[in-house]
Amino acid sequence: MPAKKTVKSEYDAHKSLRYVKSIIEGMKKKTGRSLEEWMQLATEKGPADEKQRRDWLKKEFGLGTNYSAWIAERSFGKSSREENPEHYLQHAPDYVEQMFAGPKEHLRPIYDEIIKFAHIMGSDVRVSPCSTIVPIYRRHVVAQVKPTTRTRIDLGLALKNATVPKRLINTGGFEKKDRITHRIELTSINDFDAEAKKWMKVAYAGDA
Repeated sequence: MPAKKTVKSEYDAHKSLRYVKSIIEGMKKKTGRSLEEWMQLATEKGPADEKQRRDWLKKEFGLGTNYSAWIAERSFGKSSREENPEHYLQHAPDYVEQMFAGPKEHLRPIYDEIIKFAHIMGSDVRVSPCSTIVPIYRRHVVAQVKPTTRTRIDLGLALKNATVPKRLINTGGFEKKDRITHRIELTSINDFDAEAKKWMKVAYAGDA
């Protein structure tokens, strides 16, 4: 049997995806059935209502809340590609393409420069696009790219309570205990200048 090919991507699956994958892969060892086997059982013998099916799995088989919820949801066709790292990596570029489509297409070169610089900062940088933002991780989120309007990208940075110049706009994140505390407005590739790169480096260094 040929070896399974690994999906190659310029992006990275977030650690939460890898965690969910490991939980699902370990389900048979811990419960005696694989996710697919549980889904088949729940579909054939479980209640017709999702909530009742979840409760049935807990009561009849002693499954934990997470396992019961995952099985019940998936037995109703609610599985998500974002829970499969390889599937996610295959489709991650689609998020970026859609984000910068149409009237925001001209902002794409700014995004490309930011991502290129992010990888230069260190080999431990990870980039994991979502549907509306592109988070940049080290151990945690250190920055994020968001095409906020048709004419502007916001480069969000995790700078805690650092003293910063006026150009860096306070997002209120520090007070709200959010990772992203400041943002820089970028309307052209020239806006992603030495100062913007400096503060990206500061955010990266702060998550060592």
